[in-house]
Amino acid sequence: MQIKSQFTDKDGKLAEVVYEDADSFDHLLDKKVTQTYGVCFVGDKIVVVYSIKGGGHWILPGGTIEEGETFEQCLKREIQEESNMKVLSFAPIGYQEVHFDGKIFNQLRYFCIVEPYGDFISDPDGSITEIKLIDSKDYKQYFDWGEIGERIIERAIELKSKLV
Repeated sequence: MQIKSQFTDKDGKLAEVVYEDADSFDHLLDKKVTQTYGVCFVGDKIVVVYSIKGGGHWILPGGTIEEGETFEQCLKREIQEESNMKVLSFAPIGYQEVHFDGKIFNQLRYFCIVEPYGDFISDPDGSITEIKLIDSKDYKQYFDWGEIGERIIERAIELKSKLV
C-alpha cells in the first residue's frame, strides 16, 4: 500500500512524504536511509517515549543511523537507549521517502516485540525523559501522523496478530 502526504515544518518549509508497506528493506541498502523507528510491543501494549526535542512530544522509540551501523543495529540500539528495552524479534512494516529541502531521505518503520532490561532511568543523550506502555487504540492521544500513522499502527497490529 502506498500513501502520499505533505507536512510543513516549524519553519514553514513543505515536505512531501510517500509511505510504502515493505516486507524487506533490502532494496534501500544503497539509498540514503536516515532513521529507524519501532512500533514496540510489550505484551499487548505499545511503547511510546516522550522527547523534549522540538518543544516536547510523544513518539515511537527510534532514531538516526550512525556511521557503519546496519538498519537493525540502529533499531536495537535506539530502542535500548530510549526505553531500556531489549528487542526480542522484529519485522519491517514499511518506509517513508521524504522529499524535503531538495533532498530525499528514507525512514524505516519496524514492528518489534520487546522486554524491559529493567526500569527506564535515562536516555544517554537526555532527549527522552519518560516512557509509557499504552493500548494501541489510544496512540492518537500521544501522536497523530495522519493516514500514514494509521497504516503504520494497523500494519504493526497485523504483524503482531500473526504471532498469536
